[in-house]
Amino acid sequence: MADLLKGKAVADSLNETTKAKVNVLKEKGIEPCLAIFRIGENPSDLSYEKGACKKAEECGVKVVKYVFEEGTEPYIYCDKLEEANIDPGIHGILMFRPLPKGFDEEKIRNMIDVRKDVDACSDMSLSSVFINSDKGYAPCTARAVIELLDYYNIDVKGKNVVVLGRSLVIGKPVGMMLLNKNATLTICHSKTENLKEITKNADIVIAAIGKMEMLDKSYFKKGQTVIDVGIHYNEEKQKLCGDVLAEEVESLVKTLSPVPGGIGSITSSVLIRQTVEACEKQNS
Repeated sequence: MADLLKGKAVADSLNETTKAKVNVLKEKGIEPCLAIFRIGENPSDLSYEKGACKKAEECGVKVVKYVFEEGTEPYIYCDKLEEANIDPGIHGILMFRPLPKGFDEEKIRNMIDVRKDVDACSDMSLSSVFINSDKGYAPCTARAVIELLDYYNIDVKGKNVVVLGRSLVIGKPVGMMLLNKNATLTICHSKTENLKEITKNADIVIAAIGKMEMLDKSYFKKGQTVIDVGIHYNEEKQKLCGDVLAEEVESLVKTLSPVPGGIGSITSSVLIRQTVEACEKQNS
């Protein structure tokens, strides 16, 4: 059976570091603050918001919520976003996407001050990931993958790493971050041919393809590390699951991150840590 790469231990380690940073800031009279921008009551947004707020409270970080009803005019949303941009008491901004029809999402996401863009919504933040600069922040889920690998001492240097998925939220940024750690990278997507052959040739597979339990044991071989970033609700099984069919794969591979209890449990800790780091930079 695979050793499970559980996220709680990783999150706890991140939280302890974050708490120490917060204590230093508060001794100077500075309170780190995250602003959350949400339109409507999307259940997945509410779930993530709840987890982020809980983690923020645990670490001593203030949260301000900007909640808008469905049908809000874009200019009202943008005015509040600009207020948060220039407010020195707000250090990080989390924007839930996609934005509703009628909103120019590309324009609005690029309004966020890169210094406060703690989930890499803007092109400027994403470019920082691609050029390995510390001027911006990585998407929290992509960073969570790297934190998990680092915590469990899984060295990617020179290893064949396959990333399944090419989104700007996970696939592309985590690929660049792996390259920056000297991994040998292959990014696959829906048009990739001979996918099973490619995944079986990997040392490490990052599954972020967005298809529930698509990856059964035929995609893997013994000795591999598999990081499952997907999260879905399986109505038939009445439980959360990932992109990987865990009940088949965990008996084959060496290590596997579980769903739930893997990457998802680390992501909100990364968000809060990056908010605190943004606060440090803005007050240095």
